[in-house]
Formats: sequence, structure tokens, C-alpha cells
Amino acid sequence: METAILEALYRQYHRELGLYLLSLCKSRAAAEDLMQETFLKAFLSLPPGHPNVRAWLYRVAHNLWVDHQRKNARLVPSEPPQQPGPGPEETLFLEEQRRALYRALSQMEERGREVLLLRYFAGLSQKEIAGVLGIRPDHARVLASRARKELKQRMEAQGYDIP
Repeated sequence: METAILEALYRQYHRELGLYLLSLCKSRAAAEDLMQETFLKAFLSLPPGHPNVRAWLYRVAHNLWVDHQRKNARLVPSEPPQQPGPGPEETLFLEEQRRALYRALSQMEERGREVLLLRYFAGLSQKEIAGVLGIRPDHARVLASRARKELKQRMEAQGYDIP
């Protein structure tokens, strides 16, 4: 793969892949390492003319995260990530709502949380999610439906009315 093409891919997808990996790893350093590995794999092995480079990058990132989880399975879990302070333009309510959403997502089962992250934060379609996770599209749809219901219940339990 040409360097210019890789640079263009990096500029286009590094932010969303970084956020996706950060949400999985809960460690900025680990997410950055996995993102570098993802783009290195793209440089070394992305098939020319691949029809959906974005989904392929997410698939590689997901697989690297799974490998990372397996390698670190015996390590003691790190401290939970620090919550960022509110920015000057943010209101207190929106910050609390974000924290409630983060808490609710972090309490969810891993697969359902990942489906929601891929759908709503990465903007992948159910077909792309199925490809990333190595499952059938109808299974991705069912997982997404169940995860949305669970997230809604968790948010309502924290006092947020979700339509």
C-alpha cells in the first residue's frame, strides 16, 4: 500500500478508531498502541481495492483488542478511567447525563456494549458490525436490540427518561 493512501486513511479514520479502541480498552496508552498496530497491519496487508476499508479497519482493531485482552487476562485490572471535567461550554446536566451513559455502558455485558459502540459511536451498519464481530447480520440486529433495551433500563434506573 502506498504511503499517501495510508496517510489519507489515517487522517480519515484515526479519530473514530481511537475513540472506539479507547472505549474498549479504557486506557489511552493501550488504545493508541492498538491503533498504531491497526494502521501498521493496514500498511502491510490491506488488500488493494478492498470494497469497505472502514469496516476492514474496525475488524482489524477489534481482533487486535481481543488479542490484547487474551494477553492481559492474567494481569490485575487497572484503575477505572478518570472522568473528564466539564468544558466551559458544557452544562452541568449534559455532563451528568454523559457520566450516567458511561456508567450504564460500562456495566453492560461486553458484546452488547461493543455493538452499541460500533453502531452509535462509530456509525457502522449492522452488516458492517456483523463483519467486525464475525457474526451474522441478523445476530448483530438481535444483539443491538437487546443492548438498546438494557441501556434504556440502566439509564432509567439512574433517573433519566429515555424515549
